[in-house]
Amino acid sequence: MLAPVGAAARQPQAAPSADYRTRVPQDEVIYFLLPDRFENGDRSNDRGGLSGSRDVTGFDPAETGYYHGGDLKGLTDRLGYLQDMGITAIWVAPIFKNKAVQRSGKYQSAGYHGYWITDFTQVDPHFGTNEDFARLVNAAHARGMKVYMDIVVNHTADVIRYRECPGGDCPYRSIADYPYQTKGDVTGEKINPGFAGDAVATRDNFAKLTDPDFAYMPFVPPAEAKVKVPAWLNDPIYYHNRGNTTFSNESSTMGDFAGLDDVMTENPRVVDGMIDIFGGWIDRFGVDGFRIDTARHVDKGFWKRFVPAMLERAKAKGIPNFHIFGEVALFSTDPGGLALYTRYGLPAVLDFAFRQAIVETVAGDAGTDKWERLFDGDALYADGYATAMTLPTFGGNHDNGRLPTMIARNFPDAGPEEVMARVQLANAMLLTLRGVPTIYSGDEQGFVGDGDDQGAREDMFPSKVASYNDNHLLGTDATTAVSNFDEDHPLYRQISRLAHLRTSTPALTRGRQVLRHRGEKPGLLAISRFDPSTDDEILLLFNTARAPVDQMVQTEVASRRWQSLAGECAPQSAAPGSVRARLPAFGYAVCKAVSD
Repeated sequence: MLAPVGAAARQPQAAPSADYRTRVPQDEVIYFLLPDRFENGDRSNDRGGLSGSRDVTGFDPAETGYYHGGDLKGLTDRLGYLQDMGITAIWVAPIFKNKAVQRSGKYQSAGYHGYWITDFTQVDPHFGTNEDFARLVNAAHARGMKVYMDIVVNHTADVIRYRECPGGDCPYRSIADYPYQTKGDVTGEKINPGFAGDAVATRDNFAKLTDPDFAYMPFVPPAEAKVKVPAWLNDPIYYHNRGNTTFSNESSTMGDFAGLDDVMTENPRVVDGMIDIFGGWIDRFGVDGFRIDTARHVDKGFWKRFVPAMLERAKAKGIPNFHIFGEVALFSTDPGGLALYTRYGLPAVLDFAFRQAIVETVAGDAGTDKWERLFDGDALYADGYATAMTLPTFGGNHDNGRLPTMIARNFPDAGPEEVMARVQLANAMLLTLRGVPTIYSGDEQGFVGDGDDQGAREDMFPSKVASYNDNHLLGTDATTAVSNFDEDHPLYRQISRLAHLRTSTPALTRGRQVLRHRGEKPGLLAISRFDPSTDDEILLLFNTARAPVDQMVQTEVASRRWQSLAGECAPQSAAPGSVRARLPAFGYAVCKAVSD
């Protein structure tokens, strides 16, 4: 769809380093990566300073669920690769020190992903040091690029045990059946006198919650009694201790996420502690934003204190546009469930509804009217479209899999050319529609994935994982067994062209949207975006069907002549307010109205 471009055309176009702080969230193009799977810049830290087998060090580069060796130095060394692609902000999966290996029943794996935190104050030794992180942030800022940290307030590593279930698989116990003021159940010994429940989020009330034995009898094994940092996190009283969540109803915010210790974020002492922890990372390193993991499973009142405190710390550090967005994993093109969290206090959320629209219309056969439902819902967010523009959008990720996997699953008859065309169409939507486009590491190199979670966490550096290396990547004869930082890969070139187009075109970063055409079947989706200063129109055309489309599309009457910014556009309107759209199967075009 896009003509090949040479290296000269891909030279960095980021704002000068002195200006990066002035960019608002919707001005960015984000790249998301797991440090362990991106680049290995220092092999001496592969085992995190530990010795022994993989059961101790967590290091086994041949297994999907263990550390592979990527680190912060490797990421710093590859910043030029990202900048050339048009990336302006890097979202880094959690870098905090993790419990290296955890076991749950018969299942064991390592904390390579960063979500099993023990020490919230330092970098995991597998990834490097706090000084390495400082060098990364400073190097990115010198290039005019931002750095977003992935943070966790919902849970810590699995350290707390329950005496009632030594095997570790503890079912959720509700507040009604196991209230805070009795030990074990409603017939048990009276405890915590005067505690009015977790809904009364005052210091005086929580001072009366002193005994954690209300549902289970939690304890910390002696060998791990002081493993968590800051030290207050070692006390079971600051956790819910009610057993595993079912991810619904009361247990969604009260239960242990897959056995991880669920922090009682209702407690003012916990809120204070989390503010101190993450405010400290802003103070020390000057990071530019937070992606908040498992935000859906945190007490909703937490955000009313935590978010303003983070924004205040950022402004005091000279960061006026600190970007905070939470993970609320809901899989529907109806964004109501997502929008609700922006009214609880989160400035933005990951746009799972946008991702679902791509899955259903590009990796599926739903009609393009799915996008109307999605964008109509922008009015539901706090501050409406102004908030919707700041939502990070994406097509695939490390939890839910890559788009080629979904395409192959839904269209088993699709050959490599069709899969590539569908992926390029999704990229075009991602990089031109409202929101903040987020590229997942490896998508620009044609990674296809093997499914969700570990199946979508391939190495960018030469991999030793057999299940990764046997995949046929898109657009290349290479495999994941070799280094994949090819700036001539067709998907890298496409993303680079569109990313630079986006960041140089205000209509595509900050412009309002008008839906021009949608249908009940696969086919044409047409949307106009408008320059926020001049109101000049840019017409976006997408064809989700296996057949070409040729039809008229409504535009502004004043938009009479057109310039092609991507794809093929009619040079002029057929009549005032109407232009012909001709697109091949899975084609797209970006058409700019030009003055007479």
